[in-house]
Amino acid sequence: MTSRAAATRYARALFDVASKESDIQQAGRDLAGFDQLVAGHDSLPKILSTPAIPAPKKRAIVEQLIARAGSLSPVVAKLLLLLADRDRLVLLPEISSAYQQRLMDHAKVVRAEIVTAVGLPSDRVAALQQGLANLTGRQVQLESRVDPSIIGGAIARVGSTVYDGSVTRQLEKMKETLTAGS
Repeated sequence: MTSRAAATRYARALFDVASKESDIQQAGRDLAGFDQLVAGHDSLPKILSTPAIPAPKKRAIVEQLIARAGSLSPVVAKLLLLLADRDRLVLLPEISSAYQQRLMDHAKVVRAEIVTAVGLPSDRVAALQQGLANLTGRQVQLESRVDPSIIGGAIARVGSTVYDGSVTRQLEKMKETLTAGS
């Protein structure tokens, strides 16, 4: 099983348990906060992911971190201790990311990115956001980026779907048509 698949399973299990026993939003904040705490130290990510350090020592470290963190939700604390016991703390960043994605799916929110050759005024970005929301049937968190190499037009990425209306792509299509004809 790949690490992404394992992380997705842990995130799904945490979401299911948190939805029954606790607050799913708080669990997400706690998990992300703990992940940031670990990532914020120079040596902590290495220590928790190194197979040479036995799982009981990693569990002791996680217990101390949980105690210092203060009010972690019990379901997140249990997950962290389970990961330490199974020596799977290396998955923590991926679990956190998968859990955040699960929260967004639950709230019917999708991330999208719009790439244009020049910066867009805020009213145009809002109109694009509304258009993508109508297209997907979900609320859209839109991130706008400028890439002059596309010459003109726009490229929208919604999840794994790409809508490419760039001038560069249109020129590529014309080239393909012309070379196929000869």
